[in-house]
Amino acid sequence: MSAAAEITKIATEDRLRGDLYNYLGVLLSAPPDQTLLDQTAGLEGDNSDLGQGIAALARLAHVTRPQAVEREFNALFIGLGRGELLPYASYYLTGFLNEKPLASLRRDMAARGLARSDTVFEPEDNIASLMEMMGAMIVGRFGSAASLSDQKTFFNRHIAPWAGHFFADLEGAKNSVFYAPVGTIGRAFMEIEGEAFRLSGS
Repeated sequence: MSAAAEITKIATEDRLRGDLYNYLGVLLSAPPDQTLLDQTAGLEGDNSDLGQGIAALARLAHVTRPQAVEREFNALFIGLGRGELLPYASYYLTGFLNEKPLASLRRDMAARGLARSDTVFEPEDNIASLMEMMGAMIVGRFGSAASLSDQKTFFNRHIAPWAGHFFADLEGAKNSVFYAPVGTIGRAFMEIEGEAFRLSGS
């Protein structure tokens, strides 16, 4: 069965989960262009923490220009020498880059047939890559969709120990304006995912 055919079999809830992981990955890999800002401005959220984060982000996207969000992205993640935040599992878990969490992730990626793109030069344990990997596993973008048990193992090993902390830091970062509700969305989503996996018993 082709990957495209496999994706059509994914449950709606799982496709939405995969979409949100991918969306966070896109926003965290590079500043959004005008097209993505326009799409974001059309989003709606409910009264939950996640929904309120989405609604706040939509309002900001409506009045934010690409040049402004690019400056914010650079201040947060790039900076002169380094940005305000270092969005890497190794840094959050050990205080240093390129440590054991990255080696562990690379082993799991190899076992799943995942590899870093030739156009990406950052360590694979950055938050954007992990969000994109999780999204791909859920919908089977690179083969068969991962089982719930496999998703849970990957999440608990590589995302749960630090991503919530990172998103909370992003939410409250000095340079966060557009990215503050991205932090809210990510923090709330990580809490939902963690609880869902805990209850799954897989």
